[in-house]
Amino acid sequence: MLVIVAALACLALGWWQWKRFESASGTGQNLGYALQWPLFAGFAVFAYFRFVRLESEAEADANAAEPTAEPAAAKARRRPAKADAPREIPAGLLPERPKAARDDDPVLAEYNKYLSELHAKDIDQHIQDAGLAHDTQRSAG
Repeated sequence: MLVIVAALACLALGWWQWKRFESASGTGQNLGYALQWPLFAGFAVFAYFRFVRLESEAEADANAAEPTAEPAAAKARRRPAKADAPREIPAGLLPERPKAARDDDPVLAEYNKYLSELHAKDIDQHIQDAGLAHDTQRSAG
């Protein structure tokens, strides 16, 4: 029922966009939308039937796993079981993430140390302004 409503809504929106395109203020964007909405309706119907088929195949596979006295003709009509799809991305398929370059520049290291000290002083000042006690020893738990 939901698929029918969704498909009809998409078709109605396509019709509305077509009428907007034909009006005096219509643009090419309205034409594009008018052509897209029927495709969305078709996709909703396609996806519904695809999911129904996948669900019935999964149910049939579950029933096939149970030992029953199935006639030979029914076994012949049944589709062969699909191989399990891989659940992880194989190594080497995607490009490696870029690594941050380690810069051993002593001037840059000194500057970064200076920035971290400024940040620590700023945090201490915010803690004092808030009236919170600053505990210099922190526990891990």
